Amino acid sequence: MGNWKMNGRRQEAQSLLSAVVTHAASFSDVDVVVCPPYVYLGLAVERLADCPGIVCGAQDVSAHADGAYTGEVSAAMARDIGCEFAIIGHSERRTLCGETDPVVAEKFARALAADITPVLCVGETAKERDAGRTREVVLRQIDAVYAACGTRAFERAVVAYEPVWAIGTGRAASPDEAQAVHHDIRGAVAQRNPEAAAGLRILYGGSVKAQNARELFACADIDGGLIGGASLVAGDFIGICQAACFKSA
Repeated sequence: MGNWKMNGRRQEAQSLLSAVVTHAASFSDVDVVVCPPYVYLGLAVERLADCPGIVCGAQDVSAHADGAYTGEVSAAMARDIGCEFAIIGHSERRTLCGETDPVVAEKFARALAADITPVLCVGETAKERDAGRTREVVLRQIDAVYAACGTRAFERAVVAYEPVWAIGTGRAASPDEAQAVHHDIRGAVAQRNPEAAAGLRILYGGSVKAQNARELFACADIDGGLIGGASLVAGDFIGICQAACFKSA
C-alpha cells in the first residue's frame, strides 16, 4: 500500500501511476493499493481502471456521514469516486490533527458502512517504546475500534503497525521487533474473533525500503507494507511490491 501523503503534482502523479501499471506484471500475485492526495484520486482511479490487482485508497475519511463540515470528505464520497480502501488513524493525523482513539474508531465505522476496507494504523512513539509500553498502546488503539464496532470489526479490515519513531526517519524496526508486535495484534484479534484473526492482513509501516522489504515480509505475521516516502519513487515502490511476491509464493 503506497501512501503519497501531501506530496507531488499532477505530472508526478501520472508518472508514478504509469510506472506502476507498466511493471504490474512483475508483481501480479500481490494486491497493491495506491493512496494519493484527494485531488488526484479521480486521476488515479481512471488510470488504474484496467489494471487488475491495483486499486485506490483514500488517505483519510471524515468521522461524519454528511453535512455542514466544510473541508471534510465522507467515506461515502470516497467510495463514490472509486476508493476501495481508506487509511484510518495514521500517526500524522493523530499527532498533527489531534485525532483521539474514539475519533479514529468512528472513522473506521464510517468506512465500513460505506463499503470501504479500513486500514487501521496503530503504533507507539519513541517515548512510549522506551517506557516499555508498546503492547499497551497498540492494543489500546485496537480496543477502541472494538468498543465502537463490536467483535466483528476486523472481519473486513486491515491493520498497519507503524511505530511513530520509524516513520520517515530511516530507522525501521528490526524484523524481530516488528514481528513481535504483529503477533500481539493478531493475538488480540484472535481472543475476540479467531476467524477474523486468521484472515487479517497486518502491514508494517515505518521506513520500509526495497532493501529491507523482503526480510520484513518474510516474518510470519507481517503480510505486507504501508509505504510512505518510498512510494513516491517508482523504482523503490515497484521493488517493494516485487519483494512481497516472495511472501505470496
